[in-house]
Amino acid sequence: QAQVKQSGGGLVQSGGSLRLSCTASGILFSVNDMGWYREAPERERELVATITDGGKAFYADSVKGRFTISRDNAENAIALQMNALKPEDTAEYYCWAESRDPEDGTSYNYWGQGTQVTVSS
Repeated sequence: QAQVKQSGGGLVQSGGSLRLSCTASGILFSVNDMGWYREAPERERELVATITDGGKAFYADSVKGRFTISRDNAENAIALQMNALKPEDTAEYYCWAESRDPEDGTSYNYWGQGTQVTVSS
């Protein structure tokens, strides 16, 4: 059974740091991209950072230079180091993993349970 388990998050003051971790298991086919999304109250879920199985990272403009995504392919695990946090980073953060059927290219998306990050001013 596919599982995406997250850990980390919490409450921190503005300018502080937090680290999120995520591990995907039981995923059908090889895991391709993984990443983090976030969802703030009354706002749509938005991409924070993604990383390919080759290690290429992509960041939303709002987090560039402050957040760093890393990956361990052997463990299907990623982490998000968040520095210089701002109140506007407050949101529920979701881990995401994508795999693809090599036969027909069908993409499968898996989501973690979410973890709250709250940054106080």
